[in-house]
Amino acid sequence: MAPVAPSGVRRIAVLATIVPIVYILDLITKTVVLRTLEGREPLVVIPGLLQFRVIFNSGAAFSIGTGMTIVFTFVAAGVVIAILRTARHLRSLPWAITLGLMLGGALGNLTDRLLRWPSGFGRPSPFQGHVVDFIETFPGHFPVWNVADSAIVCGGILAVILAWRGYQIDGTRDTGEHKSNG
Repeated sequence: MAPVAPSGVRRIAVLATIVPIVYILDLITKTVVLRTLEGREPLVVIPGLLQFRVIFNSGAAFSIGTGMTIVFTFVAAGVVIAILRTARHLRSLPWAITLGLMLGGALGNLTDRLLRWPSGFGRPSPFQGHVVDFIETFPGHFPVWNVADSAIVCGGILAVILAWRGYQIDGTRDTGEHKSNG
């Protein structure tokens, strides 16, 4: 017997709870890191494994597409709109968690693209802000990231797992049994 899908109110409540938690956690950590580490040497937490270092990323994840900030700003805005539109059909608790992580992270990085820029660089043109990244694992061997990036990646992994397992956003499950061989 398939589990009963949560009510519309419950799935929206889950989504509406996760989004601000991720968003606020992202904003707080970025603010603290900027106030304590911007312009300073990295803070080594575990040598060779973890350090905090402020960078301003004008590109996408892993600094791909540096200099294409305006493109990534519009892509992030499109992702936010797509998730909000999809949420109208949401009847699955796992998908509510997944979309909440992705939306909270997308909003965190979008806020940076709209409002943040490195100190001493003056105010950027509209949609030309930089994402603040500060968590560096395996320094020199892995990109620097932030809480929003982590939420987006975790949400993306969950989305792949849910889709692979046949869980639909509307709360149904595609088991593949109804597919024909012809």
